[in-house]
Amino acid sequence: MRVTIQQLADMKAKGERIAMLTAYDYSTAKQIEEAGVPLILVGDSLGMVILGYDSAIPVTLDDMIHHTKAVVRGTQKALVVGDLPFMTYHTSTADALRSAARMIQEGGAQAVKLEGGVSMAPTVKRVVECGIPVMGHIGLTPQSANQLGGFKVQGRSVEAAKRLLADAKALEEAGAFAIVLECIPAPLARLITERSAVPTIGIGAGVHCDGQVQVISDLLGMFTDFVPRHAKQYAKLGDETRRAVSEYIAEVTQGQFPTAKQSFSMDAALVEEIERSL
Repeated sequence: MRVTIQQLADMKAKGERIAMLTAYDYSTAKQIEEAGVPLILVGDSLGMVILGYDSAIPVTLDDMIHHTKAVVRGTQKALVVGDLPFMTYHTSTADALRSAARMIQEGGAQAVKLEGGVSMAPTVKRVVECGIPVMGHIGLTPQSANQLGGFKVQGRSVEAAKRLLADAKALEEAGAFAIVLECIPAPLARLITERSAVPTIGIGAGVHCDGQVQVISDLLGMFTDFVPRHAKQYAKLGDETRRAVSEYIAEVTQGQFPTAKQSFSMDAALVEEIERSL
C-alpha cells in the first residue's frame, strides 16, 4: 500500500515533517524507499544530473515517463510524483490533461507536479477534477528561469512576497495536495506554511516548511558540476566512484583482476581433452 495524499495531509496536521527526495532510476528508488522516504519526485532535474543538459528545458514528456516507470518499478510504498516538463501543460488545459494522464497511465506515477501559481490555478483545478493529484511549485520555478533572470531567490520585496502568498492560496483553492516552495526566504516560507492548509515542501526555503525535498545526486555527492547552496552532501559518492574506478583500472592493467574468486573453473581432465582435440 502506497503513501496517500491524505496521509501527507495528516502529517501536516500532526506536525510531522515530510522527507522527500528525487529519484530517476530503479535502483536508487528502491534504496531510498528502503531507507524510509515516503515521497519521491521524479524531477525534470534529471535533465541536468542524468542527461547532461545545462537546464531542464530540453527534457521531454517521453523522457519523464521513461524514468518515472523505472522509479515506480523500484518502489512499493512511496508516493511517486512525476514532473510535467517544459511546455507540456502551458498551452492549454487539454494539453495539461493529456500530459498528466500519460504520466499516470504510462509512467505509473500517483501524482504530477507542475510549476506556477495564480496563472496556473485553473489548469490545476481541472486536472484535479479529473482525478489526478497535483503538487504545485512556486518561488524559483526552473522551467521559467530565463524569464526570472536565472536561478535567483524569489520573494524578497513586499510585492513579490504578496504574489507568492497569492500563488500558494490559489493553488490550495484549486485543489493542489502540496506545494513546493523553492528558493524563498525562510521567513516568507514560514508565513506561507502557516497560512496553507496543505503541506509545503521546501527546497532552499528554510526549516519552517512542512517538508523538505532534495535532489538525490546532490545529497549523495554524485553530481559534482556544482553544489547548490540549499544542498547538503551527506556522502561524497562522486569521490568514492573515482577512487573505485581508478583502483579497478590499476588492477586490470597489472593483471590483478579478475582473481580465482571472480572466475569459473573447469575440470582439468576436461581441459586436457579439449586441448588434445585441438
